[in-house]
Amino acid sequence: MEIAVIGGTGLIGSRVVRILKAGGHEVVPLSPSTGVDLLTGHGLPEALKGIDVVVNLTNSPTFDEASSAFFRKTMDTMLTAAEAGGAGHAVILSIVGVEKVPGLDYYRAKMLQEDILRAGPIPYSIVRATQFFEFVDAVLSWTADENSVRLPATPVQPIAAADVARAVADVSAGDPLRGTRDVAGPEVFTLDELGRITLAARGDHRTVVTDDSAGMFAAVPGDALIAGDGAVLAGTSYREWLAGQRS
Repeated sequence: MEIAVIGGTGLIGSRVVRILKAGGHEVVPLSPSTGVDLLTGHGLPEALKGIDVVVNLTNSPTFDEASSAFFRKTMDTMLTAAEAGGAGHAVILSIVGVEKVPGLDYYRAKMLQEDILRAGPIPYSIVRATQFFEFVDAVLSWTADENSVRLPATPVQPIAAADVARAVADVSAGDPLRGTRDVAGPEVFTLDELGRITLAARGDHRTVVTDDSAGMFAAVPGDALIAGDGAVLAGTSYREWLAGQRS
């Protein structure tokens, strides 16, 4: 099977490319560094000609209201080129609970991306993942100073990027779902608890202060970011992942 991975040099995309190649597929990683720009469409029609599956793992450069324009433009560009090239399956990566958080600009933008794919001309699959382990440091930095980190008690169920990549690769190599598949980590934490675990593992003596108004995830209601029934649970625990980072 010939599979194009747009965003194939990024955190998830590079892993997806390796997994699919190891599975015997012919994989074409696409990014500005390979001469393909999804935002402008430069190089895309040629790159998608004759492709069986197109996987879109690009992300908006911002999390604000401009992200909606990014996803609208890039999805329209991708679907036009993919249809012309004869692709029979289009895959994107989204977020577990994305429809439950209308208060966040970025989540509304990801919902728009999903809607455009569903309404498009190509059989599709949507993989929804929970928050990545790899993003925890960034989340902590948003509300940190030299003495403390303020975090809300928002429940999260984080997952390793490697496990997300495996899920995306598995879906990409299969028949179109014509729907969604949720993937999540094996454990649920509150975000403030996750912050304490992270700082302790790294010997960081700052205090985590529970503040339900702090940071982007303060806008998340209830258990919106927790995977529901039917989700695929990955095997890597957060503490195992942290230990691997130290080694």
